Amino acid sequence: QVQLVESGGGLVQPGGSLRLSCAASGSDFSIYALGWYRQAPGKQREVIATISSGGDTNYGDSVMGRFTISRDNAKNTVYLQMNSLKPEDTAVYYCNTFKGPKAPWGQGTQVTVSS
Repeated sequence: QVQLVESGGGLVQPGGSLRLSCAASGSDFSIYALGWYRQAPGKQREVIATISSGGDTNYGDSVMGRFTISRDNAKNTVYLQMNSLKPEDTAVYYCNTFKGPKAPWGQGTQVTVSS
């Protein structure tokens, strides 16, 4: 069974950085485009960054220039480097496929940006 496990979240001050990881097991995700999603309190889940199987990346306007998505297919892991964090980045962060069938959503990792 496919399982996604996100990690790396935490409490950080504005302007700080975090690196999130998402490890996939039970399936080979190297053939899929992957994405990082986030859901802030009271809001719908949104995709913020995607990476194709070949490594092409795209970002939402709210994170462009601050966040970097990358992947290690050998480890079946996708990463999100987050710099210059803002209070509005506070959310639960998830990973999943971007196109094609979705895996069951993991529990996500909480990111809180606050002074």
